[in-house]
Amino acid sequence: MRVLVVGGGGREHAILRALARSPQAPELLCTPGNAGIAAEARLIDAGPDVAGIVAAATAESCDLVVVGPEAPLVEGLVDALEAAGVAAFGPSCVAARLEGSKVHAKELMAEAGVPTAEHAVLRSRAEALDRLASASYPTVLKADGLAAGKGVIIAADESEARAAVEAFFVEQRFGATEVVLEEYLEGEELSLLALCDGENVLPLAPAQDYKRIFDGDRGPNTGGMGSYSPVPDFDAERVEEIADAVHRPIVELMRRRGTPFHGVLYAGLMITADGSKVLEFNTRFGDPETQAVLPRLESDLLELFAAAREPGGLAGVDVSFSADWAVTVVLASAGYPESSSKGDLISGLGAVPDGIELTHAGTARTDDGIVTAGGRVLNVTALGATPAAARERAYAAADLIEFEGKQMRTDIAERAVESVPASS
Repeated sequence: MRVLVVGGGGREHAILRALARSPQAPELLCTPGNAGIAAEARLIDAGPDVAGIVAAATAESCDLVVVGPEAPLVEGLVDALEAAGVAAFGPSCVAARLEGSKVHAKELMAEAGVPTAEHAVLRSRAEALDRLASASYPTVLKADGLAAGKGVIIAADESEARAAVEAFFVEQRFGATEVVLEEYLEGEELSLLALCDGENVLPLAPAQDYKRIFDGDRGPNTGGMGSYSPVPDFDAERVEEIADAVHRPIVELMRRRGTPFHGVLYAGLMITADGSKVLEFNTRFGDPETQAVLPRLESDLLELFAAAREPGGLAGVDVSFSADWAVTVVLASAGYPESSSKGDLISGLGAVPDGIELTHAGTARTDDGIVTAGGRVLNVTALGATPAAARERAYAAADLIEFEGKQMRTDIAERAVESVPASS
């Protein structure tokens, strides 16, 4: 079986690793890939557009295409592949709008009765400035469209909120024509990914993501600087409760609307004193949550993908994860997230010990060796019987890797270590 994975980040590298463990022993291809993926899958040059990827998948006689990033999903890659007779894993263009438009997602949540933050949709600079005068602070402003996880600004006061409005409406940052003004929620963040077949929802292991660039959740939002799985106090029963309140109402609503959701539905949640509330929905595997969740997966990922493609195919299907904890530490390039350094030589990769899941994100190969290609560069994931053991191994390995301007948070999974006894 020949499987093509679309994307070139740490998430796609982790997906390829999990697919490689399948008993079906698929032949793995990737586009565009990166320096690390090139060692484990055949890279093909399909170009960045939908037509090029469809043409490449057809020419390569691919049996399945797995779409990693959000942009090609929103652009209709799955629809185009299926129309060309190529099986694809991921939501349709219409279903992916759940991530492609935060305004649309809020409308669906309201109709489905899914708990989320109080909000208002701002459609002009004048309207936004008027609303800010009576807003409670801190407050949250979100660009409506895709923004690679960086289109969210938490404003501490009206001055910061006004600056955000200027960035969105005047500078046209992220191409926003509408902005969601949202109440600031306090609590514990949780990421819960689930496989969906248009009718059924199969939750995966929960994870916790670290969005801010600096320790202590300070600084601007990023695509994610680390994660861990599982999450203390979120056992199987509690995960099912969240899926019942969050995922299943959305999947059922979309089924009734005639836009069934197939693929991965990722709910970014805030666990507040008033219960779980949705911060955002994504319509694909999260990054870097995938890098912490999939190394623990004991089920056949390829089999799960095939089941999710069929209407009702996940009925009665179980998913199994190891009891180990996984901690993922992201190494980012200098200047990230505002800017991004490229071409910095990476050293120490060969020193990383066996048993560490080293997934590449922003890397490239040159005559001098492997260099940074901007953004988040590498993900270092370690498993352990306790979060403390996994965390210690992950950071020990991360410290072996060097490149100019390396950025790395030092507090990933600290909360889990404080919650779980080292002897457990």
